[in-house]
Amino acid sequence: MSFLDNILFAILLAVGAGYFTINVKKLIRNINLGHDINRKDNSSERWKNMMMIAFGQSKMVKRPVAGFLHIIVYAGFVIINIEVIEIIIDGLFGTHRALSFMGGFYNVLIASFEILAVLVLVAVFVFWMRRNVIKLARFANSDLNGAPKNDANYILYFEVVLMSLFLIMNSADLHLQQLGIGHYDKVGSFPISQFIAPFFNGMSEGIVVVIERASWWLHIIGILIFLNYLYFSKHLHILLAFPNTFYADLNAKGKLDNLESVTNEVKLMMDPNADPFAAPSGSEAVPAKFGASDVQDLNWVQLLNAYSCTECGRCTSSCPANQTGKKLSPRKIMMDTRDRLEEVGKNMDANKGIFIPDGKSLLNDYITAEELWACTSCNACVEECPISISPLSIIIDMRRYLVMEQSAAPTELNTVMTNIENNGAPWQYNQMDRLNWSNEA
Repeated sequence: MSFLDNILFAILLAVGAGYFTINVKKLIRNINLGHDINRKDNSSERWKNMMMIAFGQSKMVKRPVAGFLHIIVYAGFVIINIEVIEIIIDGLFGTHRALSFMGGFYNVLIASFEILAVLVLVAVFVFWMRRNVIKLARFANSDLNGAPKNDANYILYFEVVLMSLFLIMNSADLHLQQLGIGHYDKVGSFPISQFIAPFFNGMSEGIVVVIERASWWLHIIGILIFLNYLYFSKHLHILLAFPNTFYADLNAKGKLDNLESVTNEVKLMMDPNADPFAAPSGSEAVPAKFGASDVQDLNWVQLLNAYSCTECGRCTSSCPANQTGKKLSPRKIMMDTRDRLEEVGKNMDANKGIFIPDGKSLLNDYITAEELWACTSCNACVEECPISISPLSIIIDMRRYLVMEQSAAPTELNTVMTNIENNGAPWQYNQMDRLNWSNEA
């Protein structure tokens, strides 16, 4: 590469990395709109979860076909990124295959890259068929209509283009190596490209060089475009799956957190030495709002969950409410939360970092009460999620708002709570009458 090419590459890399950094800052800002929650306990268990679930893909293989194919694409993404390091070095310093000094290990790397590239192409084809031809039920739900469906296909097309450019680049490079042209030294092992390289026989050296260079440039440009597209895509989970599994709730799935202010109030009522007229303060203070009606009322882990959602639909396909025809879709809960959070973020961008009330909220404008009350709280969605997202925690917080702020629980639930308040049990019978049945002959 000429010195001018090196400068052009450095500018391209700086622009791509700069825009990515801007998006990362927006992402962190938006997630931090949620209130604080302590997820720094039991760090050893958290590291184990991250390594097993995010890195090891342990929950993906519960559905073997999709899990195996995803592992191929995931391995291809991780390992082929090592090849990106070499491209960056070559681009900045004008070298040719800078990592070739590793000798035999380098040959193994290049060979594994090529084999993985082909496997990724096969996996992507199967994924495309499952979404667009076979139309699996979890990919045919109405919550994926429009942009979400297009996004999934765009990523598949990205993968095809990037893997194809990689193989074309290698095959042209191999052909030039065999001819002994210029700086194309004989390095690397090319188990796939060796079958593509013969297509360049009969072409002039100049044309093959142009093909190799064009593939090289388009490959790195494509990677930078893909990297910056992640922020706008469900494939943001490629980056966020790791922190998401690390900060996941370690409590038993059936355990719901109590509102601290309510717990303190109950303790105060039961304490005979407490001053009933004392104003609560500190951790005992009554919060400004019970539950959540908008994204700012959720905690930052729930907002991280929303950005991490893969839209795979495993949660929705396992949801008993959804299976019986109810409106609830746990996947939609996460997608709606992310969409509202993005809307709030754009509002702040347009108003110098300050949110100006827009008359909208997550509740009602995105998620309806009907969806929230359809949930059975069974945790099936949490169990099924391959990266430990919890739609249920958002549902519970929004229900709390409906009950404690708006007294808008369903009639049946209001009746139960009234009976508990009056009779100490969910039934309508007076406590003195509960054993009357035993007197019946």
